[in-house]
Amino acid sequence: MEFKMIEDRRFSEKLLYAKHKTGLNIFICPKPKLSKIYAMYGTKYGSINNTFKTKDDKDFITVPDGIAHFLEHKLFENETGEDVFTQFGNLGASANAFTSFDKTVYEFSCTDNFEKSLEVLLNFVQSPYFTPETVEKEQGIIAQEIRMYEDSANWRVFFNLLGAMYHSHPVKIDIAGTIDSIKKIDADILYKCYNTFYNPSNMVLCICGNVNKEEVVRVADKCLKDMPEVKIETKFPEEKPSVLQKEIKQKMSVAMPLFNMGIKESSVNLTPGEYAKREAVMAVLLDIIAGSNSKLYKRLYEQGLINNSFGTEYMISDSFAFTNFGGESKDPKAVYENIMQEIDKYKKNGIDIKTFERSKRAVYGRNIALLDKTDSIVHSMINSYFMGTNFIEMFYAYDKITVDDLNDTLNRWNDDAIALSIIEPIN
Repeated sequence: MEFKMIEDRRFSEKLLYAKHKTGLNIFICPKPKLSKIYAMYGTKYGSINNTFKTKDDKDFITVPDGIAHFLEHKLFENETGEDVFTQFGNLGASANAFTSFDKTVYEFSCTDNFEKSLEVLLNFVQSPYFTPETVEKEQGIIAQEIRMYEDSANWRVFFNLLGAMYHSHPVKIDIAGTIDSIKKIDADILYKCYNTFYNPSNMVLCICGNVNKEEVVRVADKCLKDMPEVKIETKFPEEKPSVLQKEIKQKMSVAMPLFNMGIKESSVNLTPGEYAKREAVMAVLLDIIAGSNSKLYKRLYEQGLINNSFGTEYMISDSFAFTNFGGESKDPKAVYENIMQEIDKYKKNGIDIKTFERSKRAVYGRNIALLDKTDSIVHSMINSYFMGTNFIEMFYAYDKITVDDLNDTLNRWNDDAIALSIIEPIN
C-alpha cells in the first residue's frame, strides 16, 4: 500500500493518504511531538440515508427511521458477549461512537497500545452479530434513549426547529428514530444496511498523533476483510425552499426559555471545492453577524437577552444545509427580532471590507489553534473527507473567499426560509 503525501508548508502539516486493497481510504496526520493518538473509523451512513439501492436491488428500498443509530449500538455487541469497551479499557484506551445525519463514526484515543487498540476498532466494526433476541433487547434500550431525548430541552428545541423548517426531508426526524419506527427493525434489515453502507469503499480511517504508517498498514492488512465494492444510490424527497411553519413552541421543565432560529438553504449540490468555500464563507459571516466580538452579541449580552449559552452553527451535507442561532433567553422573540434587524442592516448596507478582513483573520486564527489538538484534527479530517476534500485544503478555502461572497449569501436569505423554535417554562 503506497501512501501519497499532502504537505503544507504554511502550517508545516503533513497528511498521508492511501487506499487499502479492500477499498478503505486511510488518512494519517503524523504528530510525533504529541503523546495522544486519536483515531476515527467512519462510514458515510447517517440517519437521513433511509432510502437507497445498490446494483443488486431492482428498486429503491426504504427502511425504518433510526437504523443507522441502531447499527451503531449493535456493533458494540459480538457473538462471544465480550464487552468492547472493556477491551479498550484494558488497553488504556478510551472509546466512543456517534451517529449524525450523514455519517456514523467509531473512535478511540490512547497514549499506549495503539496497534492493539486499532485492532479492536477494526475487528468489532467488521463483526456484525444480530439475532431476533438481541435486536428485541436493543429495541428496549433505544426506546429508553428516545424517551430521554424527548425530555431533553436542548434536543427538543433543535429537532422542533428542523420539524418546522423541513416539509419532507428526513433531517427533520430524530437521529434515533421513533419508538414506532425502531419496532419495525429486525435482523434482516440490519444486515442489509450493514452490508450496504459498511463496505470499505464507503468508509474512511483517520488517525492523528505519534503514529507511523507502518503500524497502520500492519493492522489494516491483518484485520480488514475483502468485500466487493458496493455502489450506493440514495434518494431524498423533493423539498420546498420555504419552511413548513414560521414558529413552533413547546412547554417543558426549564428555568429559562430556549430558542433556535434557523435559516434554510434550498440548494446544496456543490463540488468538493465549493463545499470548503461555503464552510469558510459561513464561518466568517456568522462571526460578523453574531460572533462573541460582534456588536449584536455585545448589545444583547449587555441587555441580559442572551448569556454564554448563545452561539451559532452551520450544518451542510449533500442534501441539506441550514444556519442556526440559539441559546437561552428570557425573551427569545426579542433576540429573534434583533438578529433579523442585524441581517437586514447588513443586507441593506453590505459588509465592509475592513470588517470582513478582521473577522476572516480571527476565524482563521481560531482554526489554526486547533492544529495542536489531535481530536480536533481527526474530526476535521473525517468531516472534510466526506465533503470530498481534506482538512488542509479547508484552510486554503479562506484565501479564496471575498466580501462579495458574504454579501451574496446574505442576499439569498429570505424570510420564507426562516423559522423559530422556542421551549418555554411550564410555569
